[in-house]
Amino acid sequence: MAIDTTYRVCPETGLKVFSQTEKLIKVNAVVAIVFLAIGGLFGLLVALTRWQAVHFLPAEMFYLALTAHGADVLLFWILFFEIAILYFASSVLLNCRLAAPRFAWLAFVLMLVGALMANVAVLQGESSVMFTSYVPMKAAPHFYLGLIIFAVGALIAVFVFFGTLVVAKQEKTYEGSVPLVTFGAVTAAVIAVYTIASGAIILIPTFLWSVGYITSIDSVTYKLVWWGMGHSSQQINVAAHVSVWYMIAALLLGAKPLSEKVSRTAFLLYILFLQLASAHHLLVEPGISSEWKVFNTSYAFYLAVLGSMIHGMSVPGAMEAAQRRRGYTQGMFEWLRKAPWGNPAFSGMAMSVVMFGFFGGISGVVLGAEQINLIMHNTIYVPGHFHATVVAGTTMAFMAVTYLVIPLIFQKEIRFKTMAKWQPYLFGIGVGGISLFMMGAGTLGVSRRHWDITFSDAALTFDYPPAAFLMLGLNGIFAIIASIGGIMFILIAVASVFAGKNRDEAACKADPCILTDGGGAAVSTYGGEGTLKLPGTVTLVTIFFVSFVLYFFVNWKYLSEVWPLS
Repeated sequence: MAIDTTYRVCPETGLKVFSQTEKLIKVNAVVAIVFLAIGGLFGLLVALTRWQAVHFLPAEMFYLALTAHGADVLLFWILFFEIAILYFASSVLLNCRLAAPRFAWLAFVLMLVGALMANVAVLQGESSVMFTSYVPMKAAPHFYLGLIIFAVGALIAVFVFFGTLVVAKQEKTYEGSVPLVTFGAVTAAVIAVYTIASGAIILIPTFLWSVGYITSIDSVTYKLVWWGMGHSSQQINVAAHVSVWYMIAALLLGAKPLSEKVSRTAFLLYILFLQLASAHHLLVEPGISSEWKVFNTSYAFYLAVLGSMIHGMSVPGAMEAAQRRRGYTQGMFEWLRKAPWGNPAFSGMAMSVVMFGFFGGISGVVLGAEQINLIMHNTIYVPGHFHATVVAGTTMAFMAVTYLVIPLIFQKEIRFKTMAKWQPYLFGIGVGGISLFMMGAGTLGVSRRHWDITFSDAALTFDYPPAAFLMLGLNGIFAIIASIGGIMFILIAVASVFAGKNRDEAACKADPCILTDGGGAAVSTYGGEGTLKLPGTVTLVTIFFVSFVLYFFVNWKYLSEVWPLS
């Protein structure tokens, strides 16, 4: 069988883009955006229902929409896009052909069939078990089967990625170590194998239970193994979107990490410890030992946090070093003021870094502290936290890199350029508000999944503070803002892909390069900036640490007031 080695050389990066790789990146990215649109619509319906003045959906439809929203945006949108990133980080960055493209196409078909099957099961109204699908709640068998088929497809795609690394090594298409972005993609892929294995371990018996071959499943065992998939799937996101941060900084600014070795060590800490963050969902579970909880939420968990803190300094530090190298040396923040804020790829990436760190990172450590978790567990603070990580962090980063994928991979001009400049800001403001106000309502004790916080149909009533209703109202308003930003993104992406002007080599020469000189080399080679003279980054990191300490102290203060001592 002949191996397809057809490729083109990207006129802007100098990288080889092989035909099969290009096609697979395109289809995975397009399908990902379709699921983002579907999941975003369900999310808006959920937010409008939680807004008590609107209370849009009846109870049955609310839980249906909540289930579909979780599956479509937490699994399908993100994993389809991450597969596209894996193919780019391996085949394109390493200048080699994709290993086993037929298996890659099989993976795509399986993922699409599984995602559609799960959506059909939810829309039929018999599978409103929400994202966690805790037993003894039972969904239709094809809901679990759809997730299993999707997971098998994703696992095949991950193996194609690993195979491509082997091909690149054997054919010597690169020199030295793999680029940092590829190393980050390896991290995401390793975590993906663990995640998918956890899903198979629990979803296969759950499917057999749903069709009657197994009589029961222990609920504590289910929770423990399921969160090995449910939360670790978000750790794939973290490794992937941090890789995207480095990639965008390199392409747009020519930025290299401060130290390749340190950044790679941070990714290694993710592989060894990041999945342990799954424990914060189980910290009030009486069936799990205190020793297990203490180990997972203290000594080991902090090593994963250290990895994120390293990236949190390395990414802006690399940008500052690159900007200062280009002559922006006046004062502490000229490098930041003169950054390409009008480029949606940069502005989206920058907001992803800030909101993931300040909103998602700090709140994640708070939730991961066993004692403080007692006042946050199972409140709406939890989805507030992962909207800060998965939406403000991952989705913002993936939207940002789409503005580079369209001209570089699809070879199309971005349509509606003025709208594109404003889209990241609108979406970022929206998701930032969603995260903050959900966490605010959770701090006031609002339950995570209750359809009606007024308890109007309950035999016993409970009154939340009036501020809780205000928080959920503001959450609804900012959900509308985020939805407008999301619609703008989808409109821009679809119009650019299907109606944008072709950006061939002649067009690239006529229109100045969208990347900085040396951006292609910076993203595809080994090397670091080798400097720590970064006054702006040091100041920003100091602000972060002060905010972190103050917020941590405030939550300990809240905890001390739960059982006051006289």
